[in-house]
Amino acid sequence: MSTAGTHAAVLDSENRPITAGGFVASGPVVFKDVAGQAGLTAWRHVMGTPEKHYILETVGSGVALLDYDNDGWLDIYLVNGSTYDAFSGKAEAPHAALFHNNHDGTFTDMAQKAGVTNDRWGFGVAVGDYDNDGWPDLYVTNFGKNRLYHNNHDGTFTDLAEKAGVTLGNWSTGATFGDYDGDGRLDLFVPGYVHYDIENPPAAGSASLRFSYCQFRGVSVMCGPRGLKGEPDHLFHNNGDGTFSDVSKKAGVTDEAAYYGLTAVFADVNNDGKPDLIVANDSKPNYLYINKGNGTFEDASYGSGYAFNADGRETASMGIAVGDYRNNGLLDLYNTVFSDDYNPLYRNDGDGNFTEASYQEGVAEVTIPFLGWGTGFLDFDNDGWKDLFVANGHVYPTVDKTDWGTTFAQRPLLFHNAQGKLELVPAVMGTALAQVFTARGAAFGDLFNNGKIDVVINQLDRPPALLKDVAGEGNHWLGLKLIGGPKSPRDAVGTTVYLTSGKTRQRGDVLSGGSYASSNDMRIHFGLGSATAIDSIEIHWPSGKVEKLHVPAVDRYYSIQEGKGVLK
Repeated sequence: MSTAGTHAAVLDSENRPITAGGFVASGPVVFKDVAGQAGLTAWRHVMGTPEKHYILETVGSGVALLDYDNDGWLDIYLVNGSTYDAFSGKAEAPHAALFHNNHDGTFTDMAQKAGVTNDRWGFGVAVGDYDNDGWPDLYVTNFGKNRLYHNNHDGTFTDLAEKAGVTLGNWSTGATFGDYDGDGRLDLFVPGYVHYDIENPPAAGSASLRFSYCQFRGVSVMCGPRGLKGEPDHLFHNNGDGTFSDVSKKAGVTDEAAYYGLTAVFADVNNDGKPDLIVANDSKPNYLYINKGNGTFEDASYGSGYAFNADGRETASMGIAVGDYRNNGLLDLYNTVFSDDYNPLYRNDGDGNFTEASYQEGVAEVTIPFLGWGTGFLDFDNDGWKDLFVANGHVYPTVDKTDWGTTFAQRPLLFHNAQGKLELVPAVMGTALAQVFTARGAAFGDLFNNGKIDVVINQLDRPPALLKDVAGEGNHWLGLKLIGGPKSPRDAVGTTVYLTSGKTRQRGDVLSGGSYASSNDMRIHFGLGSATAIDSIEIHWPSGKVEKLHVPAVDRYYSIQEGKGVLK
């Protein structure tokens, strides 16, 4: 793993590693873990063995929030891993979960009935309505063949990956949907991680590894990804007939170096109305591909400043948060990385150029002992400024037996945005910020339709966590469900919305993928602070159409269709 070197242990007043300590008795109460009450904890993630001898067992799985039955309430899809016995057919495979929202704070697992248990060694999930029929579909990435679950409109799905030509093989990770060529249909990008041979796993001294030993801080650990062969990325063009064509080479995103891709997301970082492509690579330079508008991309990874951190060093990037946290109309990027390194925050300077500014923003040092995964910008207190959440958990179980100042299960980090300045929220005892998780995927969305953004965490080898936003009442909000017209994707992926209220102008984007191998609520959420009215809403649709409209009230959701305005 790529790190910044060895750092001294950070301990709290009770001599606990700060990753599982540093709690305070009082302070703002933001999140409460209600997974048990919600009925989620009967399900459990499983991946390999508890000892984690090999890298295949360590990186965990993602989670998606989607309204699969179009009843207006978010449901939860949790990807599961597998075991060696299940993979070889000697035992029943662990099932993925599809938790249907019962509208009363509880959820019921419908994965078996819906036909989405996967039963493969799963890693990532992306949501997108690839056939524009008005119902969200699921793309699930695996070690082995991937699945494309087409929504049948009756609570069930059918895996059409073979027919669609998007099964791939070996090890795929955090995929993303986006209409890169502007034809109104969602295309699919699938990053590859490590080219893995399960029959000859990479152990120290094995033929599949260049190293005679694998150590971290002098302790023997599982090998990889450094020294292992990478798995290339793939861009699939949507042909409009239920099939896709691999256009990676033609489009200029072949990943010929076969870097270790973990998460990708299509997002317009230079404000030209075309989705660019961001890829977080583990222990290698990150990719930023700028959309040229002719079906191809320019590799701007190095020139943009996104390939490396401020030290000019590659990081072990896991997850990506995308959002305009400064309210200046530009999308900023935040990457989660390995412990013994800080998470880089890339400020967008315009024209697709970035300055890595974690130390200037004061959010670098605190993250060094943590190993980050799922991450996202969210306005938890509805004050009109996007905050930042980081889910954490180590990959080496042996860290609990060391004096390194880190732990296997780790508490999450939350940074409050004080009008452009990010400040760490204290971990108050008895709240979810003072719980420890073996976190991997994290997805963000309003699960209770109350205008607050909740977080679902898929934990490695544990039941999931549901962090309900219980921050104080008082501020107002607005939610938008967007429906694209005939020249845009039906689910409006790639749409950008600017909302002005008072002196604040916010930006929201409809994105598929991101965080770590996960997919968030596609409804756009705006906190409004004390404002009780909206001055203007400006919607930039993927078709190029720009619409300005008004809504009569706040503190509710509106459905807006391209060309037809507010539906309800």
